[in-house]
Amino acid sequence: MENDKNSEIYSKVVRAGKRTYFFDVKATKGNDLYITLTESKKTFNDGGADNYQKHKIFLYKEDFEKFREGLDDVLNKIDSMRSENVNHSENSSADTYSSVSFEDL
Repeated sequence: MENDKNSEIYSKVVRAGKRTYFFDVKATKGNDLYITLTESKKTFNDGGADNYQKHKIFLYKEDFEKFREGLDDVLNKIDSMRSENVNHSENSSADTYSSVSFEDL
């Protein structure tokens, strides 16, 4: 590892519709690893020129396990809710989910 403060070790790009997510593993000067999660979304101004909105989260080594546990928990809950919805929709025509985007939050 280089001793550069923002030395990039590994990067994974995930394209998902209008958004792109970057998962970057970096190293501090002391060679401690951390992760940056970046969401990038292409937008257009009134003149039609494109621009990228970026949101970044820094995740440090002492938080990796708790972050993983939290992410696993919510993903498992979503899977469970989807299974319940499939079972529910077999008995009912009502859809219990609605479309939500980050802009709505």
